[in-house]
Amino acid sequence: MNTLIEIKNLSVGFHSQGRPNDVVHSISFNIPKGKTVAIVGESGSGKTVTALSILKLLPYPSAFHKSGEIIFNNNNLLSLNEHEIQKVRGKNITAIFQEPATSLNPLHTVEKQINEIIMLHSPITYNQATKKTVSLLKQVGLEDIAQRIKAYSHELSGGQRQRVMIAMSIANNPDLLIADEPTTALDVTIQLQILDLLKSIQQTMNMSILYISHDLTVVQKIADYICIMKDGNIVEQNTKENIFAFPQHDYTKKLISSQTKKKMTLTTTDLPILKVKNLKVWYPIKKGILKKVIDHVKAVNDISFKLGKKQTLGIVGESGSGKTSLVMALLKLINSKGNIIFDDHSLEKQNKKNLRSLRKKIQIVFQDPYSSLSPRMTIEQIVAEGLDIHEKSLSINEKILKIKDILETVGLNFEEVSNRYPHEFSGGQRQRIA
Repeated sequence: MNTLIEIKNLSVGFHSQGRPNDVVHSISFNIPKGKTVAIVGESGSGKTVTALSILKLLPYPSAFHKSGEIIFNNNNLLSLNEHEIQKVRGKNITAIFQEPATSLNPLHTVEKQINEIIMLHSPITYNQATKKTVSLLKQVGLEDIAQRIKAYSHELSGGQRQRVMIAMSIANNPDLLIADEPTTALDVTIQLQILDLLKSIQQTMNMSILYISHDLTVVQKIADYICIMKDGNIVEQNTKENIFAFPQHDYTKKLISSQTKKKMTLTTTDLPILKVKNLKVWYPIKKGILKKVIDHVKAVNDISFKLGKKQTLGIVGESGSGKTSLVMALLKLINSKGNIIFDDHSLEKQNKKNLRSLRKKIQIVFQDPYSSLSPRMTIEQIVAEGLDIHEKSLSINEKILKIKDILETVGLNFEEVSNRYPHEFSGGQRQRIA
């Protein structure tokens, strides 16, 4: 078995508040050519930090490596300078991430962004790059390419953005694709499509994949080898078959047993908290110099439903089916037609002041936590912001106690996280904060 990349005794640490904090402890594993190695572990276990070390994408010099080597093509990637590692990034080794919206430039079209990565490593014209971009978008299964290639990232659904990211990542026929939780933020239907797409591309290009995930069910579908990671250590590594059939470490056994779904009994009620009648969200399609409306994209078209108190309503649909537009309409963050009644109040008839007081009772957790958390604010400031708006009577001590209780409710320690910033956390930890 030929080895593409060899990770030897890799340690990763960060300088936090003047003190070194070790997060990955002398781990070693290999990535064979043409195979998929998955690193599995809970949020904050060191999975992403390990993957980012391969491309030297950590925030150096606040990040540091106490020990270790990452050997690729007889070179230690950790010893390369910025100019040298840039030749590797995007060509030999590429990456797709959990939050494609933050990886795509909001100011550039799909065409420009993919063309840019192609032309960076190949001496071809823009028109030649565009032809290759169209071919790549076909390969990743993006529909309506003539329209999508001119689109900006905010005009695409989550699944479409991830397909664009995959197209960018394979543009220069890489040896290794690092896939960091690429399906976590997607609905189940699109998850399976993206996994099948990655496997298909891997077979076509004989590419290696390093797949980062917290979900053994997903990993079972794609991995050849699995490394189980906990608290910065690899506690077990083996073939996929042996990991599932003969797990050795207690933590591995715990992860496998946690995949078994438990039945839940739900309490029902006849009292609706939310009633939606004939809701429509139509986006105008404009054309020409005068931007004349020639048609509409009917994202939500005449939807009606009720949600009872203490109930959970699941809205399921493929990427681009209108789920997010529906939610944004319920929050009055986009224009809509129809009737939305929340807690016996018609949202259509509320002024800004009344809407603000109602929003205290309607909260949202977005698909992409990184873009919903201010990078300039500490976690304490972020959580306190809602209290400052809606609970102005709280004293400073009462507010801190409430923030501490809220963070501990979602499994985060106040003392450990309060003075840190969003970029210092994993995707799962950021979602807990959100």
